[in-house]
Amino acid sequence: MSAAPCDFSRIFSQAVKELAQFRRDPITVGLAFLLPLIALFLYGYATRLEVKGMTVAVINHDQGKLSRDYIDRLFSTNQMIPSEWTGSSPIEPLDRGLARATVIIPPEFSRNIKAGRLSTVQAMVDATDVNNARVIKNGIIGTTNFFIESEGLNKASKILEPHIRLWFNPGREESLYIVPGTVALVLWVFPSLLASLSLAREKEQGTILQLYASSMTAFELIAGKLLAYLTVALCEAVVVLLASFVFFGIRFVGSPVTFFVDLVLFAACAVNFGLLAGSVAANQNAAVQIVATVGFTTTLLLSGFIYPVRNITYPLSLISNVVPARYFIESCRDSFVRGPEPFSHWYIPVALIAGNIILLRLSSKKMSAMQLRG
Repeated sequence: MSAAPCDFSRIFSQAVKELAQFRRDPITVGLAFLLPLIALFLYGYATRLEVKGMTVAVINHDQGKLSRDYIDRLFSTNQMIPSEWTGSSPIEPLDRGLARATVIIPPEFSRNIKAGRLSTVQAMVDATDVNNARVIKNGIIGTTNFFIESEGLNKASKILEPHIRLWFNPGREESLYIVPGTVALVLWVFPSLLASLSLAREKEQGTILQLYASSMTAFELIAGKLLAYLTVALCEAVVVLLASFVFFGIRFVGSPVTFFVDLVLFAACAVNFGLLAGSVAANQNAAVQIVATVGFTTTLLLSGFIYPVRNITYPLSLISNVVPARYFIESCRDSFVRGPEPFSHWYIPVALIAGNIILLRLSSKKMSAMQLRG
């Protein structure tokens, strides 16, 4: 790996060698394509953000027709279900974990409403899980407003009445949100893992010393491995996308050309990150730890995969700007959900190109430094 002009034939030969070694290991080949599918199905089917089946206890001190209609309205959807608790204490079902909320309907509820007098319904919500508490609170408020309107109890004239229409995903299919993000997560973790293990294995087994003694430069070594594992990553992408089309019903609504350009750049970025991890790690175990801790954790939590990027607090919000998956997840959701004009989000390929350049330079410099020390 002496300092010599870049030779593309050596890069291509290195890539062919890497692919040959990859094909000779059937376990690695199997895991390279089986594990991404398992991860896709786990995240695609197990991750659900819409809260359903929240148990609610009801204490009805009225027993009138309107109160019974109000209770039926509360449980008319699968968002809230009645608790099996039938006592009289409003606190006990919350303390014992039998319900997430308790609704108390006061005496004279039906009579006061029929007489046009104010009647107050009390709701006590378990706020241990703040998100679920907010969902239950909004659900009770929404159900109450709908009950008032359906029973004709709101006699005041409406000056402003909003008409809300869900856009892009009117059926509220969670797979249209989760699966595109899962595609990005899978195509970041597994290509980077394969690339890091490949480079760390050569260092661990000492075979990289043969490359140090050859005429191949550090850049040519890294570029050859990049070309080889980029090919593997794109094959993984085809498998994952086909499974997403078949099992989750996602379809292109945006420009396929824009998506595939971003896909190639993102896959190259994932492989470059893996090569950087492999050049830093002393062995394969360390390479796995780097990819799992730095690559997987930041992609899961700081990319907008589950939680919006705008909700990330400072200073972690700054780190999210350099997470490549953040940009590819946006590209996936553009392509499969929103469908904007081609390359309208021009900053996505720009950010991915910048990430590739930085990661490639860092890994090449690390390998050059190792050659000099050797």
